[in-house]
Amino acid sequence: MNRLTGRQALAWGLAGMAVLGMQVYADARPGVDAAAGKAASAAPADHLPGGNTTVFATGSNAFSFPAANLADAERTRFVIGNSFFKRNWVQAPASTTARDGLGPHFLARSCGGCHVQDGRAQPPDFHNGLEPRAVAGLLMRLSVPGSNAVGGPLHEPTYGDQLNDLSINGVRAEGKLHIRYETIAGKFADGTPYTLEKPIYTVRELGYGPLSPDTLFSPRIAPQVIGLGLLEAIPAAEIEANARAQQAAGGPVRGEVNRVWDAYANAMLPGRFGWKANVASLAHQTASAFQGDIGITSRLFPDEACMPAQKDCLQAPRGAKGQGVEIDDKTLDDVIFYQATLAPPARRDPADPQVLQGQQIFMRAQCASCHRPSYVTGAPLFPRLSSPALSGQTIFPYTDLLLHDMGPDLADGRPDFLANGNQWRTPPLWGLGLIKAVNGHSRLLHDGRARDLLEAVLWHGGEASAARDAVLQLDAQERDALVRFLESL
Repeated sequence: MNRLTGRQALAWGLAGMAVLGMQVYADARPGVDAAAGKAASAAPADHLPGGNTTVFATGSNAFSFPAANLADAERTRFVIGNSFFKRNWVQAPASTTARDGLGPHFLARSCGGCHVQDGRAQPPDFHNGLEPRAVAGLLMRLSVPGSNAVGGPLHEPTYGDQLNDLSINGVRAEGKLHIRYETIAGKFADGTPYTLEKPIYTVRELGYGPLSPDTLFSPRIAPQVIGLGLLEAIPAAEIEANARAQQAAGGPVRGEVNRVWDAYANAMLPGRFGWKANVASLAHQTASAFQGDIGITSRLFPDEACMPAQKDCLQAPRGAKGQGVEIDDKTLDDVIFYQATLAPPARRDPADPQVLQGQQIFMRAQCASCHRPSYVTGAPLFPRLSSPALSGQTIFPYTDLLLHDMGPDLADGRPDFLANGNQWRTPPLWGLGLIKAVNGHSRLLHDGRARDLLEAVLWHGGEASAARDAVLQLDAQERDALVRFLESL
């Protein structure tokens, strides 16, 4: 990995690293100097989760660095994409025509409004009796039974495919999300008690009348966005092979490939992004999120997400880009490139004895059946939206990118292409131990219900019941070791 030059640090806006709490290790490529080479040779093979793209970074900006092996021209493109990812869009008409067109309905004013510091959102805190004004980063998907023309979920007829709780001037918000919690108590085998919090969701202050009585709901938290281009470069054959191997093993773990419509490829592809593997490409995910979450239209998603009953939404002014869209192809491509080339940070203390013990426990509990550790990346799905530097990398994301039945406690009851209401995609685990440093919390799972790593494990059911039960049998020292390993990723 490359040393940060003064010019690059200036371009990335990193002059205040010390103030931000960022720690960056220069000369991160093994062999750059004797000390770095010696440390690298002593570390486990997976100490560089992103291969040569890995950066050695901790602190609040740990998820915000470009892949370490990008060319200079690519770093410039990264900076441009970063600007449009993190800066706010504004309501039209505006003098800032490069960034106008916000809404009419939206969840956030920028991509970074949900993925703060390129990290993970958390559910709003309803415990103190005060309801937040908005629920940034927690998306409530909506649908009704049935499928659309490409096999995806059928939109709720009045509110569409998601509930947006913010709107521009002159347009009503769609509604407000409220969460209350039920406490679930349990004990580990050694008698240590634990509690889980089960969220119960309700929708209030609906702006356009009642929801359909058969509406299906699915809460989705915004995850960290590191390593997405590497995940996209995992050959589809490897994902298919994961499913075949699990089926052939004959055990309870039987992951399935989701097959979804991709607007960029204009074809059905294996899903690999989204909490239900309901998106095939980073390009589709980004353009769709611009339209649905911020209200910014593009060439492949040219229509505002206004339903027929939402007359004020349909009549609202649009951005001044011309050509019928609010973000041009080049700008959108740069934002996609930015996300594709965000680097996974290196592991911390991977050779620590407690970490290694936790890794053994992780393997012994069969967690790696779904959280497959490693792959070798192939060519990018869309080369102009990624970098050749991401190809041929040995990476350690700890995911099989498959759908798994996680049991009734985590079920949302809402199908999404081939995913049923009990299934969720195995999330990658890289970066887990840095979420608190980046985002100030440790909330996990698809809706952020788990307050820490151990709670996330305890929510596992269905195909993962045996792994959960194995963790319940651990003593306190073993539990600490398992958590320490996960925090090292």
